[in-house]
Amino acid sequence: MKHLHKFKTKDDEPEIEINKPEQPKSNGAFWKDPKNIVWYYIIFLLLSLWIWPAMQQAKITIPYSEFEQHLNNNEIAEVVVSDSTVRGTLTIKDPATGKPKPFVTAVPKDHELAKELSQHKVKYTVVHENNWLGNLLFNWILPFSFIFLLWAWFAKRMGGMSQGFLNIGNKVHIHPEGDIKVTFNDVAGAEEAKEELQEVINFLKNPEEIKQLGGHMPKGVLLMGPPGTGKTLLARAVAGEAHVPFFNISGSEFIELFVGVGAARVRELFTQARQKAPCIIFIDELDAIGGARGIGPRMGGHDEREQTLNQLLTEMDGFDPTSGVIVMAATNRPEILDKALLRAGRFDRQIVVDKPDLPARIAILELHTKDMKLAPGVDLSVIAKRTPGFVGADLANIANEAAIRAVRKKHSTITMEDFEEAIDRVIAGPEKKHTGITKKEKHRVAFHESGHTLVAVTVPTGEPVHKVSIIPHGVAALGYTLQLPVQEKFLSTEQELKDQIAILLGGRVAEEIVFGDVSSGAANDLERASEIARNMVKRLGMSKVLGNITYGKQEELSFLGVASQEEKNYSEETARLIDAEVKNLIEEGYNRTKDILSQNRDLLDKLATRLEEQEVLSGEEVYEIVGQPMPNHATDAG
Repeated sequence: MKHLHKFKTKDDEPEIEINKPEQPKSNGAFWKDPKNIVWYYIIFLLLSLWIWPAMQQAKITIPYSEFEQHLNNNEIAEVVVSDSTVRGTLTIKDPATGKPKPFVTAVPKDHELAKELSQHKVKYTVVHENNWLGNLLFNWILPFSFIFLLWAWFAKRMGGMSQGFLNIGNKVHIHPEGDIKVTFNDVAGAEEAKEELQEVINFLKNPEEIKQLGGHMPKGVLLMGPPGTGKTLLARAVAGEAHVPFFNISGSEFIELFVGVGAARVRELFTQARQKAPCIIFIDELDAIGGARGIGPRMGGHDEREQTLNQLLTEMDGFDPTSGVIVMAATNRPEILDKALLRAGRFDRQIVVDKPDLPARIAILELHTKDMKLAPGVDLSVIAKRTPGFVGADLANIANEAAIRAVRKKHSTITMEDFEEAIDRVIAGPEKKHTGITKKEKHRVAFHESGHTLVAVTVPTGEPVHKVSIIPHGVAALGYTLQLPVQEKFLSTEQELKDQIAILLGGRVAEEIVFGDVSSGAANDLERASEIARNMVKRLGMSKVLGNITYGKQEELSFLGVASQEEKNYSEETARLIDAEVKNLIEEGYNRTKDILSQNRDLLDKLATRLEEQEVLSGEEVYEIVGQPMPNHATDAG
């Protein structure tokens, strides 16, 4: 499917999280609601500000000069003298209470207090205090104990104490035998992966079969594939089919603030698994801890990750293969994993869970729509044809979006129109019918998209046009032209790539022919056309000048579609030749497109006029306008 105006296919939807812990629910009590944690901290701060000064300050403090004045006036009843203070009561009574007033004052170390007290006939007692234990208790132990107990109470109210002090405890989610109801019947579109995993199930059910032949079951199974292809779902299905306990944890949950916590969690995980054998340990996002060692600066977090990986390697290499514990893991970045993880004896099996092909997409759509009320005209094969490159999570989202639209439109069943709009929403974003686009801009966009469409139906290898729209979608897409592939393709010929370049340039050339100038609407078209031309020259050897040689070493991330920085392995002279060849391919496509549109100017005007009036044209309407028969493989595209 070609998306020819400022948007890209969303191939990398995140996987559906299966074992997400449930959030604590409020039972109506204010102090048990985790949303009120801010109020807990405010109350704790206010209590601390009130209690702490009260513990540190005395009842009444008077200056020593005032104490001497009371002493000279014979107004002191009795005192208790320590090394640094004098505490006592005055003969003067407090008017409010009617009792003698207490006082505390500090004593200068070089003052002959005892002599003066004797001269005034005051009863006094001198004590020598050694109050280090009291100071330790009241100034350190009690305050910190209070803080710790209050923190523990908060953590318990939020459900955090089950994780251990400072959240160090193991975070593995244990699903007992029979608790998982997912089976292979709930997984569609991964037949090859299911066949590989069926043997693992047989080993878990009947381990004696392979032992009799002197072999042993595989220790580890690594599921590799793009995000959203159902790797986690497959692992759960294996546990559900084998009826064994399932230990589930994410790779990122091994790592904590303190070095050594991750390794401890790995040891505890395998200890628990051995006690429950036969069972399955599933580590999601293995690349979080399994990245190659020795890369990057040795920081604290990096060292913790390496310790965790080393412990995982030790556990997988050390446990008995006959114990019935199988380690499964999932990743979408297998190229960064440490080689020690992938060697034989650890992850013995590496299973690719790739994007589904056309039959697999049909099966996935059937699975996600089996409980939906579909209208008689809904054809899932057409929906599958419109969604090449989509993974299971994308298709589930499309089915759900179609149901939401049917509810919004008050439909009693989900129609084909609901699915069509759901696909457009996922690909290009929601419609923006109230966008303030001017008539002049709408007129230009109509000719731009008509240029794409006319070239697409003219070039020999162009895919059949399915739909053309000038309704704005998403953030920047003012229009788009969709083509329905005849079949899934894994190779592209030189002619097909040149035809793609011509189709991408159709919008810009149409603007130039009709309006005499060009706009910024073709920015994405030019970017994609230049990328195709550069790949033809540098990577595919489709240049007679440069020959059958690849230029530039580039390691691509297998499943994320992100390319690393290119390593230049050619001279500046060769770089100039590459630029010249890329320019020649674009110029060739431009001239070819200009000839097609100039020779069919009347059809270009008809398409643009009808598109401007209706805003959306179906494939049947497009082929009717250009006077060509509707391709047989696209007759269901309406």
